[in-house]
Amino acid sequence: MTHTPSASSWLDEIPARIAALDAAHLRRRRRAVEPAGDSAGGAVLRVDGREMLAFCSNDYLALAGHPDLADAACEGARSFGVGAGASPLVSGHSTANEALERELAAFVGLPRALYFYAGYATNIGIVPALVGDGDAIFSDALNHACLIDGARLSRARIHRFAHADLADLATQLAASTSRRKLVISDAVFSMDGDVADIPALLALCERHDALLLLDDAHGFGVCGPQGRGSLAAVGLSGASASRRVLYMATLGKAAGVAGAFVAGPDDLVEWLLQKTRSYIFATAAPALLACALRSSLRLIEQGDGRRAQLRRLIAQLRQGLQPVLARSGWQLGHSDTPIQPLLIGGNAEALAVMEGLREQGIWVPAIRPPTVPEGTARLRIALSAAHTEDHIHRLVLALDRLAPDAAQPPRA
Repeated sequence: MTHTPSASSWLDEIPARIAALDAAHLRRRRRAVEPAGDSAGGAVLRVDGREMLAFCSNDYLALAGHPDLADAACEGARSFGVGAGASPLVSGHSTANEALERELAAFVGLPRALYFYAGYATNIGIVPALVGDGDAIFSDALNHACLIDGARLSRARIHRFAHADLADLATQLAASTSRRKLVISDAVFSMDGDVADIPALLALCERHDALLLLDDAHGFGVCGPQGRGSLAAVGLSGASASRRVLYMATLGKAAGVAGAFVAGPDDLVEWLLQKTRSYIFATAAPALLACALRSSLRLIEQGDGRRAQLRRLIAQLRQGLQPVLARSGWQLGHSDTPIQPLLIGGNAEALAVMEGLREQGIWVPAIRPPTVPEGTARLRIALSAAHTEDHIHRLVLALDRLAPDAAQPPRA
């Protein structure tokens, strides 16, 4: 009996597809990271066994390693254990989580908050809970992947408007015949560091009977009075809060812990509690994290000194890079936030600069498509209150050594 070879499987194509990522300089690599010595706030890390000055963390206020948070988490573990045991609607909603939700709502000046175990899970869940087949979503072209994926899961019709282009959004809203309209936008854009025009977005939503969902993952703790976020920064919280705004923020960046929350009118938050699948069918976040986050909120509120340090570092970096930009042809994005994008252009070139920095003991990640548009590969310089003026000076000098001379033709 002769054996007939089976047809090739699509699984046989995986090695070639990985090789194609390599050829396009798009293969990602994880790094094994741990704190380096007594470094406060993670400005210096041990990366794959080597000590590095790091500009890659979203721990903007340097709270992730704060002893108050560690103490609160340990006390929470002693009181509640280390797991939640069930979803929030079964038995996973601890008294610690309940208290955190009240404090989050009060902190951002909105009626009610709902606490999730992860930011990605929040947006991919709440968007489909708000709109569905026959409805319309209007999404900024540079929104984070979790908003994009949430929109796709909703099965609503997606209208993509040009980044921060309010005229384009207005035209698309006016043309829509859908009864339910949802506008979704980052508040601080994660790869560019620019800030949405929230009052103008809200005005368009008022005019066209739409709901505005803001993702303030990179503004919470950093923007607004006492770090209360991007809504508070433009005076749209508290008594001025609008029933047309849902405010989402993550708790693993400036807050230094993990998880996320969405806040807004009581009825909208109640609807999300009842209908968000990523909330209903997932185990709740452990109470020990809620305990740490309650401590973090107090530190954020008292953190004006940390935010002032960030502003000083941002100004120093932007000023220090001006000669480098003039010589190299690189571009620094327009950002007043801790996210400072240094646009290099090509994937290979961005990787080469990242590697050149690594050889000098500095870790800045190269961000490439599909995270950013083709031709805009960049170094995403993330600043932290744990950085010092000497750290910024060292980074600027290292980039100066690596910068090409745009006036000179490339060497053969």
